[in-house]
Amino acid sequence: MYKVLRIINRFNLGGPTYNAGYLTKYLPDNFETKLIGGPNEKSEADSLFILESIGVKGHVIEEMRRSINPLNDLRAFRKILKIIKNYKPDIVHTHASKAGTLGRLAAWFSGVPVIVHTYHGHVFHSYFSAFKTFIFKTIERLLARKSSAIVVISQLQKEELCYKFKIIPENKAHIIPLGFDLSRFSINQAEKRVAFRSHYEIHDNEILVVIVGRLAPVKNHDMFLKVVKSIKDSNSTNNFRFMIVGDGETRKHLEYTALTMGLSISTPEEHIKNSDIIFTSWIKEIENVYSAADISVLTSLNEGTPVSLIESLAAGVPVVSTNVGGIADFITDGIHGFLTDTDQIELFAQRVNDLAGNAEKRKQMAEKGREQVLKIFDLKRLVTDVTNLYTNLLSKQIKK
Repeated sequence: MYKVLRIINRFNLGGPTYNAGYLTKYLPDNFETKLIGGPNEKSEADSLFILESIGVKGHVIEEMRRSINPLNDLRAFRKILKIIKNYKPDIVHTHASKAGTLGRLAAWFSGVPVIVHTYHGHVFHSYFSAFKTFIFKTIERLLARKSSAIVVISQLQKEELCYKFKIIPENKAHIIPLGFDLSRFSINQAEKRVAFRSHYEIHDNEILVVIVGRLAPVKNHDMFLKVVKSIKDSNSTNNFRFMIVGDGETRKHLEYTALTMGLSISTPEEHIKNSDIIFTSWIKEIENVYSAADISVLTSLNEGTPVSLIESLAAGVPVVSTNVGGIADFITDGIHGFLTDTDQIELFAQRVNDLAGNAEKRKQMAEKGREQVLKIFDLKRLVTDVTNLYTNLLSKQIKK
């Protein structure tokens, strides 16, 4: 029996929690896994219900917060050291930046035989100042030397981390795409569509465009607002409603910006009938959102492999997105969705408008997109890939 200590940044809604949960639950019987992570931020939805739904317990380290705080980080580091001492893992596998830093250092100090890290995204552009980015790059390069293997979730991410930013050596990089149980996105969709639209007073003849995710600068919701404004000013013959699903640090800014642009908004605190944009905050039953949506969009400046687009396509909702991170690894422009650059607001708006006015095109793209994500992001494939990686790394340790 091999023991795996799995560490994630925080238990918030998103790809890392899903994948950490699945790997904790579904690895073969010769692997035992303990899952630990930091708490979600106040503006984020707690994701422990996801783990509970598959029978997995997540152990929360309260001091492991998203923001940098030397005292909290030291306390979290000491707790991880203690857990490693007591649990005696054969493998420590960290997911994302904060967990990757504290977890890999603790594993190295403790002499853990195998250390693995997964990049679900990276912070090497569009997050911090040039100086901070330089510091983070330096730290990540040092940590890569202490890692047995690095998991990247797309070919494009590998190219960025190995060649563009030179963070990890090519021989340590292993491409393992994310994996999900996507079955719930095709169950009772018609019923969910009617119920969700009724709750938010969205009429059958209205095209619902949704953007799902954390409200943070890197998600670039300001571009989304400009796209909405462009569509409204174009005198489009399509009847639109727009919905921002999620919450975070930029919410008040986005609400204010929308109002200054002449867009009407509805919020959880103040419902406005027939508003241009509906701010919903977090919605746990995200499959209900996609059942009701006609088009899903993403305007991020930087991504790994965005779960919102995977879930959209799994639900049969066509997508329009900025072409960043690993998105082009599973969405081909014009086939599985539409892609634009981060500064192409008018083109982005045009793509949304074109899809809204062409139901057959929406259907074709959705069908091809669904087939694509079900093939690439298969849960069984994820478990097999990670199991094989662990087995190979452990066998190398035995031979030493």
